[in-house]
Amino acid sequence: MTTPSPPTTPSAPSTGARYGMTIPFAGVPLHEHRAWFEELADLGYTDVWSAESDGVDGFTPLAMAAAWVPQLRLGIAIAPAYTRGPALLAQTVAGLAEAAPGRFAFGLGASSDVIVERWNGLAYDRPYQRVRDTVRFLRAALAGEKVTEAYDTFSVRGFRLGRVPEQPPPIYVAGLRSGMLRLAGREGDGAILNWLSAEDVATAAAEVGPGKEIVVRIFVIPTDDAEAARAVGRRMITAYLNVHAYAEFHRWLGRGPLLQPMWDAWAAGDRKGALEAVPDEVVDALIVHGSPDACREHVARYVANGTTIPALMVMPVGVDLAESVRGLAPPA
Repeated sequence: MTTPSPPTTPSAPSTGARYGMTIPFAGVPLHEHRAWFEELADLGYTDVWSAESDGVDGFTPLAMAAAWVPQLRLGIAIAPAYTRGPALLAQTVAGLAEAAPGRFAFGLGASSDVIVERWNGLAYDRPYQRVRDTVRFLRAALAGEKVTEAYDTFSVRGFRLGRVPEQPPPIYVAGLRSGMLRLAGREGDGAILNWLSAEDVATAAAEVGPGKEIVVRIFVIPTDDAEAARAVGRRMITAYLNVHAYAEFHRWLGRGPLLQPMWDAWAAGDRKGALEAVPDEVVDALIVHGSPDACREHVARYVANGTTIPALMVMPVGVDLAESVRGLAPPA
């Protein structure tokens, strides 16, 4: 893939609101991200959020941003609770908290059986309990306590962090339905949401409860070509929402009748029929698309419904990535 040119527009003032961007950018090598991070800050973006799936790990891009652009706030949405041992996870979180004191938020989630079992060879067992136990362990470890504890899903004997961060980071819990969302509200500092509409945020946030951060990863295709955007959206929806956890999430949200024809076709092995069965209204609800102004207005609906940190995931379909990042920047 050809590496896009970094943005070069003049600085734009920040609105002061939290407004995030997902990193790293597709097609841009990590070592070339500095100019992009600097431009994000100049354009008024306040946050950069990474993730862990099949790309680079979630911590390395944030460490680079921490060193290069110290005004940006950093978050990971999410790191799986299974793929690092408890002590190593505490060390990794503590390291980034030390590198970016007061600017790093750690997002923890169950991830999926594909990532945990198929890719990492680990048992995807009792995800709710594993996330809960990991949050409890991290609270103790990041506070400098010596931890000897038999949790329900793992045991730790005699671990104490050798370098305790001056400011322990907030811990956000990724949730889809009531159980994990309530855990986020009860034991986390906030929740991380994904694959939901602007209006769905209010439903999920009500489960989390008041006074908590609500981070939402929002898929954005900044193009006026609605058919092209919907074609990409349909492929994404069939890839994600046929995963059991996401299917149950959308049944819980009340979208089951609209998605049932897609699920039926997928279960029958009819991939083309599954794509065709995804209604436009579902794509338009879950994928933000249109002109940059229309996309910003759509993102504002997420905020109006309880999102405190929108984290845009930009997919430049037929448009330049750098121009998309500029066009979607928060208003001055």
